[in-house]
Amino acid sequence: MTRRIVRTGLQLGILTFIVFFLIVFLDSNYRLLPQSIHNHLPLHHDGFLITDITVQTCSSLNPLSSCMLDQTKWHRIEKDLYLNSGWVSRAYVHIKRKREEELIDDDKVIVDVRVGKLDPAVAEKAQASEKWESRPAGLWIKRSAKRHASDSKRAVTSVDVLFGSDAAEPRTGWELCGPGSLLLDSGADNKDPKISIRRGVAARIEKPVPRIRKDGKFKIVQISDLHLSTGVGACRDPEPKGHNGGHCDADPRTLEFVERVLDDEKPDMVVLSGDQVNGETAPDAQSAIFKIAAILVERKIPYAAIFGNHDDEGSLSRSIQMSLYESLPYSLSEAGTTEVAGVGNYYVEVLAHGNNKHSALTLYFLDTHSYSPDEAHFKGYDWIKPNQIDWFKTAAQHLKEPHKHYTHIHLDMAFIHIPLPEYGLEDQETVGQWKEPITAPGFNTHFKDALVAEGIKVVSCGHDHVNDYCALSKNDSTREADLWMCYAGGSGFGGYGGWGVYHRRVRVFEVDSNQAKIKTWKRLEYGDTGKRLDELVIVDAGQVMSPPRPQD
Repeated sequence: MTRRIVRTGLQLGILTFIVFFLIVFLDSNYRLLPQSIHNHLPLHHDGFLITDITVQTCSSLNPLSSCMLDQTKWHRIEKDLYLNSGWVSRAYVHIKRKREEELIDDDKVIVDVRVGKLDPAVAEKAQASEKWESRPAGLWIKRSAKRHASDSKRAVTSVDVLFGSDAAEPRTGWELCGPGSLLLDSGADNKDPKISIRRGVAARIEKPVPRIRKDGKFKIVQISDLHLSTGVGACRDPEPKGHNGGHCDADPRTLEFVERVLDDEKPDMVVLSGDQVNGETAPDAQSAIFKIAAILVERKIPYAAIFGNHDDEGSLSRSIQMSLYESLPYSLSEAGTTEVAGVGNYYVEVLAHGNNKHSALTLYFLDTHSYSPDEAHFKGYDWIKPNQIDWFKTAAQHLKEPHKHYTHIHLDMAFIHIPLPEYGLEDQETVGQWKEPITAPGFNTHFKDALVAEGIKVVSCGHDHVNDYCALSKNDSTREADLWMCYAGGSGFGGYGGWGVYHRRVRVFEVDSNQAKIKTWKRLEYGDTGKRLDELVIVDAGQVMSPPRPQD
């Protein structure tokens, strides 16, 4: 009896599978099912499908010229392909798009895109038998009217424009269409506009869970002041000046440095501590952000970003940029609550090794804003607001109870962009170089005191490119060490640097959760690039450590 039930169950299972397979196969080719069911089957798209792409150019000298096609048929991607630098010309990519249920028999779906002078059927052997349609600016599209084309993984479902010969695409399911850039009339500097397409449905991005390694360690590389441009950018103050025959493209040199450090250090996490974007040279901030993100995504390194004073001086606000960060793979970045000043006030919990759900390390991130809102009384830069400090205190107090369940000593660190006023106190012990006056806010909201009160052991910033020191704060009455305040040092050639033969650098933190120890050092772009510069234990057994005294 039992054997008969098992045999019957197997037969029913096989029959169900065959029927399901036949329905999916037949529906893909002949659209047999109602649309509500059809859209929920595998490979079917519930969003838009792209049926055509074109480039529309217009001239300010011609009153009859328009950069906007019929809006009932075409959707314009709101990026001028000249990035507003054309003397008299503008150009925009337009797409036709439909939902799958809106497609009619005459509609064709785009399944491939190329950019170049030659017809891909001529330029590529593999495409010799394919039919490609020409569009303006060297754009070529391949379309299909087959019934299953809209369900194919090849169907193009979204289009974007990025800029620069060094453009990168970090988004899952997206790809840059080559081999070249769109071909525009050269009326301005060539911004190298590139078409990027997504196939299929939008990928679901799940945030990574940072976790202490099996050996009990967790390594963070802090990268500050990348100052990336749209395009390769121009170097400022490169050192040494005659390197590479004096030729220096800012972003390629910056990113080559970052890649080398990442491959050498193999960090568990990266902190981007502000001024990733060099606002005035980044008319498309998205393209600048994507270059550093692509490097991290390729290496599968989780990362968290905050903003500096230059990030939103280009084309995108802090809020939009943070939305981009939040949408990218391996990003831990968050906008944070809108009830607190700024964008990017959040914390990241690093969990203990294995399946342990307890936090071993908490990393706090705060937005230090940009320029002083009261220049008449407090010149220079903005300050951390009281409601941000309240948010930080509340979060820290709330986390104390769950942190008690961790079997080792829990550690806490914080990252900001603009240094706190206390960085500039001259009676503090420092390790590293102090080459320029600190540009901290003129108004002190005493966030440093809140950090100490809540048990934060280390805070690290960027902003002042040629400062890379760590300063030790001590309690006024007991003179016991209570907080290390570190600089990352500037990493990008798009920002100023080179003062006194200063080479770009990044800071590394290595946390040993078994010993509740934090060690830090820096890595250089040029010179002794393999050295751990100014290596220093700053926390041990959960206590802030003073630097060792020089030997006599």
